[in-house]
Amino acid sequence: MIKLTNLRGEEIVVNIQLIEMIKATPDTVITLTTDRKILVKEDIDEIIKRVKAYQRDIYSSPRIEKG
Repeated sequence: MIKLTNLRGEEIVVNIQLIEMIKATPDTVITLTTDRKILVKEDIDEIIKRVKAYQRDIYSSPRIEKG
């Protein structure tokens, strides 16, 4: 899940596994596999950056905490 900002300035959380397509028209429109569309303030490159960071965090080596 990644945090984004909708056009009303509210923080929203999007499940990246549901993202089917992202378009800039000029607002950024995220189309989900459910056919729902979400308009956000972040541009496509920023969304891709956040998705990659999320995937790195999820799929990287497990962290062992001492405690």
